[in-house]
Amino acid sequence: MKKLSDQEMADMLDNCRKAAFLIEKQQAEGITSKEESELEYHLNICEMCRVFEKQSTVINQFVKKLSGVKKSELRLDDGFKEQLQKQINTKHN
Repeated sequence: MKKLSDQEMADMLDNCRKAAFLIEKQQAEGITSKEESELEYHLNICEMCRVFEKQSTVINQFVKKLSGVKKSELRLDDGFKEQLQKQINTKHN
């Protein structure tokens, strides 16, 4: 297997981050047809993100059943999302 350069690794992580974002967005509120095409393309080449999508779907279904709350009512606080994104960026940079 070919060893990836630092730039190739960074590009791959960026693509996976975007895919993870689109997977979650798709389940929460839906995505545009362009985003859907981008996600579909990425999922066709990235096994890790396909696994993430399956796990995310199961978790979201479980939370929905557990909470008894409609999907449209499940929202994270913007401050929490910003703090979480900072933590993710710190660990991956």
